[in-house]
Formats: sequence, C-alpha cells, structure tokens
Amino acid sequence: MPRHLPVVDPTPDPMPEFVGTPRGDGRRFAVVASRFNEAITRALADGAVDALVRHGTAFDDIDVVWVPGAWELPAAVRRVLASDRYAAVVAVGAVVRGETPHFDIVAGEAARGLADASAEADVPVGLGLLTTDDMAQAEARAGGEHGNKGWDAALAALEMADLFAILDAAAETEDEFDGAPPDERTSVER
Repeated sequence: MPRHLPVVDPTPDPMPEFVGTPRGDGRRFAVVASRFNEAITRALADGAVDALVRHGTAFDDIDVVWVPGAWELPAAVRRVLASDRYAAVVAVGAVVRGETPHFDIVAGEAARGLADASAEADVPVGLGLLTTDDMAQAEARAGGEHGNKGWDAALAALEMADLFAILDAAAETEDEFDGAPPDERTSVER
C-alpha cells in the first residue's frame, strides 16, 4: 500500500495589509495655496476644500493659508506642520512654463521642499502643485476636462492621514505585545 504525505496548504498565513480610506471625520486639515495664477489656484483650493468636506471633514476643521507663490509653499507648509494641529496638509499651486528656466527651478524646488517638509514632520502633504506648459493645461486640471488636482491632492491627504492613524494604532498594539508569547497575541483590529 502506497504511503501518502499529508496535504499541506501552500499558502502562508496572510500578511497584514494596511490601507487608508479617505475619511476626514474628527480630523483637522490645512490647505496651503499659492496666489500666483490665482484663477487656477483658487479653483484648486476650492476643489481641495470640497473634497475634504465631502469626505467627512467639518468645514470648521479646515484652515486655508494663502502664500504669494509656489516658491513660498514649502516654508508655509513647514510652519503649518510645526503647529501639530493637522492630520495632513494639502498644498496647491500652479507653475506655468515661461520663456526662461525659472519654471524648472520653482517647480522642482517647490515639490522637493514639500516632500522634505512632509518627511521631516512625519505628516502627509497632498501635492496639488500643477506644472504645466501653458494656461490651457492648467485650466484643464483645475476643474476642466482633466478634473481638479486640488480635489485629487485632498483625497490623497485624507487617505494618507487615515493610513498613518492605522499604522500608529498597529504600532501601539504591537508595543503592547512585546515580550508576550505568540499564543497571547491578537491581531490588530482594523
């Protein structure tokens, strides 16, 4: 009589997955907006605020901060983040290509500065900084045929704020189990 080996399920226990959802209830947000190209940036800021409110953020829990141009966005975002009042920040602006390399400097450094501010403060920053070749492209992305990138940036900020809260809760739960035998551990409820 042949011997059969026991059947072993080849799929390992599922690894934990963490995914945020765009939920703003009970959280504060700031929208930092550039005034330069204001017809565009006002539409981006309005889109960001609309997205935040439609996803549960109380209107009174949203602060809008205006700065002169895209170059000033990182400095203002750093100051806003230093207050420790916000679950996330949405930065919106519009840099439209001109005839000089000024566009490349402003666009690149503003984006890098926003990424640095987010990393240093460990708080999400939604990037709604348009970098377009002309005003028609900017208009198309500020509520036109390509949607509203301020809305999109706010949606990303909402999701990241929720993800950070989930990760923080998981880390706190894991800290509670340090040193406990594996059979006394429970999974993180999400």
